[in-house]
Amino acid sequence: QVQLVESGGGLVQHGGSLRLSCASPDITLNTYNIGWFRQAPEKAREEAREGVSCVNSDGSTYYADSLKGRVNISRDNAKNMVYLQMNSLKPEDTAIYYCNTNSGYWGQGTQVTVSS
Repeated sequence: QVQLVESGGGLVQHGGSLRLSCASPDITLNTYNIGWFRQAPEKAREEAREGVSCVNSDGSTYYADSLKGRVNISRDNAKNMVYLQMNSLKPEDTAIYYCNTNSGYWGQGTQVTVSS
């Protein structure tokens, strides 16, 4: 079983920032495409997860239009970590944030709550 572990979520005020982290004790993250997805509280089904950002194994990146300019994805290969820096957070960014691999592994998620 491959583990992905997200961390860094929390409660932040409107306009605040958070940095989410994705780690794995089992796989080398930079050999996969690593994506960040989120699931808002009113969308309970797994298929309702929204893609936020992705860093591919070749280093190319993708950002959802709704967050472009407010988020930055990066990797630290030495630490085997992928980060999602989120700035200018809005209440509508409130969700559970998950990282995943293109091979279908998912973490358990980290809760981000943005107060108005």
